[in-house]
Amino acid sequence: MMEIARVSALAEMASGLAHELNQPLGAIATFSQAGERLLNRPEPLVTRALDVFRHINHEALGAGEDIQRIRRLFERGVPERTRCQMPELIEELRPVLDVLALSAKGELRVTARGALPDLIVDRLRIQHVLFALTQNAVDAGAQSQGTPSISIEVSADRYAVRTSISDSGPGVPDDLRDKLFHPFFTTKPRGTGLGLASSRAIIESHEGTIGFDNLAGGGSCFWFRLPSATS
Repeated sequence: MMEIARVSALAEMASGLAHELNQPLGAIATFSQAGERLLNRPEPLVTRALDVFRHINHEALGAGEDIQRIRRLFERGVPERTRCQMPELIEELRPVLDVLALSAKGELRVTARGALPDLIVDRLRIQHVLFALTQNAVDAGAQSQGTPSISIEVSADRYAVRTSISDSGPGVPDDLRDKLFHPFFTTKPRGTGLGLASSRAIIESHEGTIGFDNLAGGGSCFWFRLPSATS
C-alpha cells in the first residue's frame, strides 16, 4: 500500500505542477514586497525584515525541491530494478485504478493473456506509467456517451511484455499525434503535459517502447512494451 500511495502522490504532483510552483513564487513576490516596505520606512524594521527574508528563503527552497522531484521522473539513469510480473504490478495498483474509474462512473477491466514472462523493472516507476495512462483513459472515456469503459490488457511475445490501456473516448486527432509525448503539451484545461512525457522517459529508460493507436470502433489505445527478463 505504501507503493500505491507513492504512485498516487507522483501523479498528483505531476498534474499539480503549475499550482505547486505558482504558490511559492507568489509567496516570494508577496514577501519581497513586504520586506521592501519594512526597510523603506523612516525607521527601518530590520528584525521584522529579516524574518520576511527567512520566509523567502524557505519558499525558494521548497520550489527547488518541487522542481527536483519532477526532474527525477525524467532522469535516464539506470533505476533500481526487481524481478516481477506485470499483472502483479497492476494488482498492487488496482485499488487506486478502481478509484480513478469510479470517479468518472466508469468500468475498469483487466485481462492477462497467456503465460507471461517475468520483467526486471523499477516497480514504482512502471506503476507511475500505469497510473498516468489509466488517468488519461478515464479522462478520455468521460467525454463519450454512456458509461466510460477502460480496459488494461497484458500480453507477450518471445521478446517483450505489452501492456495496453484502452478507452471509449473520442480518440486522438491526427494533428496532435506528434505532440502527445512532448513535455508540457496538454489538451486538458488544468493539465501540465507531464504525464505522457514522463511515461515515455520511464519506459525508454527501461529499454522499452511506448505509443498509441486510435481504435477502429472509437477510442484510443495507449501501450508500452518492456523487454522480458529472458530476452
